[in-house]
Amino acid sequence: MRSNQDVAAQGTFGAARRGSRPLAGAASQRSCYGIQVLVAGRRKQWRDEIGAQIRRAGFTAITVDSAVDALTVLVLGLPVDVLVTDADLRGALCCSRLAAEARALRPNLGIVFVGDSAAFDRYESIPPDVIALPALGDETALARTVREALATRVS
Repeated sequence: MRSNQDVAAQGTFGAARRGSRPLAGAASQRSCYGIQVLVAGRRKQWRDEIGAQIRRAGFTAITVDSAVDALTVLVLGLPVDVLVTDADLRGALCCSRLAAEARALRPNLGIVFVGDSAAFDRYESIPPDVIALPALGDETALARTVREALATRVS
């Protein structure tokens, strides 16, 4: 009788090890996941509101409460298409640093900053392709901006 480890070694893991199905190719297939949006913000109410808007738009939302957690999700290789971050994210790993680190890890990642215009003025090193969204917009503005971030990604 074969164990689960034997089956796994001959199945997906064995194929990846032999190179017939590279892991990078598996991560780029989104058919079973849909569009994944990673939401990073320290305020729970903000995360819940943004996550709900993203789900209503038909996307899947993953919410985290810090930039470190967002980078952990990206480093682990979980499928993420767009990063939405609160412009008020502070600390050593603030939203502009998070955007730069996320861009280094995933060059094809769409990035959206949500916040007031004063928050955007504080940061001097924001990657050029980051989309800024004012915090006080209509409810469909976030969905349109996420779609715009998806459209601007390099294929």
